[in-house]
Order: sequence, then structure tokens, then C-alpha cells
Amino acid sequence: MRLDKYLKISRVIKRRTIAKDIIDIGLVKINDKVAKPSSEVKELDEIELTLGDRILRIKVLSLLTNPRKENASQMYEIIDENVIKNPL
Repeated sequence: MRLDKYLKISRVIKRRTIAKDIIDIGLVKINDKVAKPSSEVKELDEIELTLGDRILRIKVLSLLTNPRKENASQMYEIIDENVIKNPL
């Protein structure tokens, strides 16, 4: 499954175009490699997203094609979530 589609249907990111935009500028990595929107996501891959002032690391658990809203959070597991503090 494409990375941009996965981020959208798992509801990590609200819209696919937003997912594509943040991937294009290099804010998303799969298994510590900078990804492209068309990068293939497989089960057990680790995805790192830099979203504003936080870094979110998730592990892909399943690749459901049409998940319900209640089941979307079961597609991934949050491994780590860090807030980046800007020095003043």
C-alpha cells in the first residue's frame, strides 16, 4: 500500500494531499530512510513523522483497505512520541 494512502486511511493524517505534501518535503521516514508518497508500506515497518513540534514513531500492524473509524487505530501502534522544545 502507498505511504500517503496508508497515513490517510489509518487516520494518522486527516487528508491524503496533506500526507503527500509532508512526505514530499522530507518529514516522513520508513525504517529510517526518507520516503516518497509512493513508497510501499508493509506490516511491521516503522514510520517516523515530524509534525510541527513533535516527532511520532509508529509501527504498522495491518494494512486494511477500508477500515471503519473505530478500527483505524488498530492499524498501527505508537512506539514513541517526542515534543521538540525550541531553545529560547
